[in-house]
Amino acid sequence: MAEMAKANEPKIDADEVLGGIVEWVSIESPSHDAKAVNKVVDHVEGQFRDLGLKLDRVPGVDGFGDILECKTPPELNGGDGKGILVLAHLDTVHPIGMIEKDLKVRREGDSIFGPGIYDMKAGGYIAYYALRHLIRQGKKPKLPVTFLFIPEEEVGSPTSRARIEAAAKGHKYALVMEPGRDGDKVVTSRKGVGRFTLTVKGIASHAGVRHQDGRSAIHEMAKQIVRIENKTDYARGITCNVGLIQGGTGVNVVPSECKIEVDLRVPSQQLAEEMTRWFLGLEPIGQDVELHVEGGMNRPPYQKDAGIADLFGKAQAIYREIGKELEDVPLTGGGSDGNFTAALGIPTLDGLGADGKGAHAANEQIYYSSLVPRTYLCARLLETLD
Repeated sequence: MAEMAKANEPKIDADEVLGGIVEWVSIESPSHDAKAVNKVVDHVEGQFRDLGLKLDRVPGVDGFGDILECKTPPELNGGDGKGILVLAHLDTVHPIGMIEKDLKVRREGDSIFGPGIYDMKAGGYIAYYALRHLIRQGKKPKLPVTFLFIPEEEVGSPTSRARIEAAAKGHKYALVMEPGRDGDKVVTSRKGVGRFTLTVKGIASHAGVRHQDGRSAIHEMAKQIVRIENKTDYARGITCNVGLIQGGTGVNVVPSECKIEVDLRVPSQQLAEEMTRWFLGLEPIGQDVELHVEGGMNRPPYQKDAGIADLFGKAQAIYREIGKELEDVPLTGGGSDGNFTAALGIPTLDGLGADGKGAHAANEQIYYSSLVPRTYLCARLLETLD
């Protein structure tokens, strides 16, 4: 990849990129540990301060870490007005200690392992390095750039969503540094994500002496679960997953309460509205039990429109500069903060981070071979979008 840079320009150094990524990964940051997340925020804040960006750090709420916003100052912008919003998150799904156990930071051939390295600290660092690379060359973006680092994306960005949407409205493009996919692929559409909680209240009784007096909440919920799972329709792109269940107080007690949490994925706003109405309209199947349903869409569907197609075309042209062909994956089931920006009509390109595999798993890894091309793509997008 040495040919990517002209003779008089600094090259993108894959080892330097990797070294920076490892620094971020070495600071473990599970979503619900605000103190741990803020250690990464401290580190990132210092790096962007050194680049001369204007910083705005918003204290975390509800037990989550801080939101960090970094804006290019006028001297680093080629213009003013609406610019480029770069989104990344600094939290991971992995608990503290994984770096000493199943996800020791290590390299095996082309793969580098570590907690959150793929999802998505590599992508966040690549965005930072891309801007630094331009500055080193004496170049600057044509548009103002805002980097927004989120502390709790892995749990749905509950405290960051409003800030993301407000920022998006002031920008022309959104670049999301979530992991790359399956080689030279990025994301141009995502399913919407819904979360629903169902609670059944029955009547407790002695399981042996007065079984007939009880109304089992678990029995009712079992029937509701079958009803919900049967709404999965692969042809329409709908998936319903009952992922958590709890209920009962003892094996010899007819259970009076049961609770489940459901994950819904849908490809369009129309289906989001249809399925939300269906969930909130659920009624008891058995007698003498109560059913309570709450929830809704956590992330709106992110659909590829003309603006996104045009932005993707610009990225393809950049990738061809290095002799590679960029593709987009078909509609993906995973949500991201790009769902919020795309739903507002902001052209959004997602999956710009490092390629790899094992998101959320004990084999999470990135591919060293993807670091230079992905960094080049990000740097050139920042440089050329207008």
